[in-house]
Amino acid sequence: MSSSDALRSTTVNGHPITHDLHGPEGAPVVVLLSGWCQDHRLFNPLVPQLASTHQVLRINWRGHGDDRSPITDFGYQEQADDVLALLDKLEVETFLPVSTSHGGWANVEIADRLGPARVPRAIVIDWIMTAPPAGFADGLAAIQDPKRWVAGRQGLFDTWLNGSTHAGVRHHLDHEMAGFDFEMWARSCRVIADAYEQWGSPLERMLALGEHRPVRHLFSQPTVPAYVNAQREFAARHPWFSYHEVGGETHFPTLDSPEVVADQIRAFLADGEAGAS
Repeated sequence: MSSSDALRSTTVNGHPITHDLHGPEGAPVVVLLSGWCQDHRLFNPLVPQLASTHQVLRINWRGHGDDRSPITDFGYQEQADDVLALLDKLEVETFLPVSTSHGGWANVEIADRLGPARVPRAIVIDWIMTAPPAGFADGLAAIQDPKRWVAGRQGLFDTWLNGSTHAGVRHHLDHEMAGFDFEMWARSCRVIADAYEQWGSPLERMLALGEHRPVRHLFSQPTVPAYVNAQREFAARHPWFSYHEVGGETHFPTLDSPEVVADQIRAFLADGEAGAS
């Protein structure tokens, strides 16, 4: 697998999947996966933090590249299908998947299918670990309504921004995420709502892994004690799970706190290397 700064397109499962690769050949591979209605630009500040010591592969979901033409319906299972097919084409064996927000459903699916031999550990970022609050569920429903979707999306944007004036985060919301149309936003909300209905919460989904391995959650939102305590209690019962409060201003640690995220990724990988020695 060679490194290039250019965004490339590879057709897998009948869909063009855009991706790019940075870092020295032969270095440990970190695979970056965004949430829905986001693309590789979410990781622009993070890539240079990692690429001197790791190969960093950014993968855009189907329908999330430059071509935003309408496509047939899909969910996190198909997202996992595409990533696995692309990794096989690129001859990537062992790697660390790092996902943001509800890209976590595909991340855990990928880990479950491949097992610890290829995915010995995983990182999820700012993913609602518990059952979602009522307001979040209401927002998902609003965005699936063509008459309410823009206002519903703005409600999420305001929550995620949390009053911050961070220019990169504002640009990401107003220009990058807002560049996706109603169809993709509605699909994303339906898939997310269905995943919570199926699993209850990401913690329960991770508990159902066929083979457990270290998983770390990096997050800035929310900071209410009950949310932190739920993760603390889960980690006490299941030592393969850990969490770290990033302390960023927004829902987007890769944009507002890339140094902290990079340090956590390096430390997490180092823990695995130490444990394997």
